[in-house]
Amino acid sequence: MTTPIITIDGPTASGKGTVAQLVAQSLHFHYLDSGALYRLVALSALRNNLALDDEIPIAKIASQLPCRFVGEQIFLEQEDVSNAIRSEEISKGSSKVAVLPQVRKALFQFQKDFAKEPGLVADGRDMGTVVFPNAALKIFLTASIPARAERRFKQLISKGFSANIEDLLQDLTERDERDKNRVAAPLKPAQGAYLLDTSELTVEQAVSEVLQQYAAKAVKTST
Repeated sequence: MTTPIITIDGPTASGKGTVAQLVAQSLHFHYLDSGALYRLVALSALRNNLALDDEIPIAKIASQLPCRFVGEQIFLEQEDVSNAIRSEEISKGSSKVAVLPQVRKALFQFQKDFAKEPGLVADGRDMGTVVFPNAALKIFLTASIPARAERRFKQLISKGFSANIEDLLQDLTERDERDKNRVAAPLKPAQGAYLLDTSELTVEQAVSEVLQQYAAKAVKTST
């Protein structure tokens, strides 16, 4: 039997991580935060004093990434870096290393290995287009840039980081362009993906919509 997989792709600060986690909890599925992997690579690269466009050594870091996911905690070797990788510096850095084809190639199988019974919810930029193209349900989750900037602002402040709305608006605009126009796995809805705009939705409403879509897919599959 094929492991059921739900992919939730979308731009930065669209809420996909929160939604994906809650959907996974509801279904008792495993959860993959693929963006965290790129943040870990960026953090490791910066700690090794590498320029974020130095593709070959960064790809080597990605291929040997000594990380562990324990509940909501993320470890790099023995260090809990759950908060460190959420800083704006690492957020920007992850977007830069993510455009490097060799880095994406190095992380491909690592991500595939998260697909285990009873199921997986995977969020990122290319989960439905590249990593899990045969997923049972593909969601492309987005929101307006102002809504996303506000969410990112609140997230940073809650974690003790400083933040500026104007800077966030500019950064999100630039990251969207970089993600959409990169050569390797550009950000776009997967074929057959359900488009979900969360600009005016609560987290609970977004989660409910994804669960409804999955239930509808399950009914179709069984009939």
